[in-house]
Amino acid sequence: MSLATSPAIWAIGDIQGCCRPLDSLLSHPDVAADNQAKFWFAGDLVNRGPDSLGALRLIRSLGDRAVCVLGNHDIHCLAVAAGVRKSGKQDTLQPLLAAPDAVELLDWLRHQPLAHYEHGHLMVHAGVHPDWSPQQTLEYAHELEALLRADDWQDKIIELFGNNPDRWDAGLQGYDRLRALVSTLTRMRMCDVNGRMDFKHKGAPDAESGLLAWFELPNRACAQVPIIFGHWSTLGLLNTPTVISLDTGCVWGRQLSAVRLQDRHLVQIHCPESKKPG
Repeated sequence: MSLATSPAIWAIGDIQGCCRPLDSLLSHPDVAADNQAKFWFAGDLVNRGPDSLGALRLIRSLGDRAVCVLGNHDIHCLAVAAGVRKSGKQDTLQPLLAAPDAVELLDWLRHQPLAHYEHGHLMVHAGVHPDWSPQQTLEYAHELEALLRADDWQDKIIELFGNNPDRWDAGLQGYDRLRALVSTLTRMRMCDVNGRMDFKHKGAPDAESGLLAWFELPNRACAQVPIIFGHWSTLGLLNTPTVISLDTGCVWGRQLSAVRLQDRHLVQIHCPESKKPG
């Protein structure tokens, strides 16, 4: 089935525990008109918003109509649940972690992919390395998924955290390799011309910084592939032929955004402020 003949596919930006705006989005007349519609979530389903528990329950209730990729907040949530990372001062995970169905929800969460490719569209949470084709992106994502889905994931997940290496190299091995992969897929924003990630720059792209947005790097293997991502609220909405950036700061009191892939129709829900940036 081609994209043109498939049910509507709505790509949705970072939820971050903002359950009410998500419910409003799913109930929006343009979205609810097709009861077979699919929903592609670009990661960061949980944390910082007021109701991560409700958001996970709602997304999971969509069954196979929902496709999710994991974001950095989702992986952090799993690490906190595993007892290997502490909650941060802006975290709002405790109601989820204390819920009677927490084990079931977290098991579902850790089995979600880190990349999805379908109908010629590639979805990740943060970015794609310039050397990677869609198929390579999926293969590298599978390496991380294998760790998260393993029986001993609670012992190993801590190895995914850290800023080094800050540049992907196909020759990397072991946990260095996995850290570079998870940083690329769930944390990357700005890079130097050699693809070295800068984790300090969290604002909008700034040409004077000497850095480039990852999707502006030259000679990208996916340059002609539409890529859906979130993560970068200060970048905001982009809806170009090959770049669909969907984190529009719902948790910061801005909007929750969804784009219908068939015609790039945009729906936005205005969100109450849950957190102040910083």
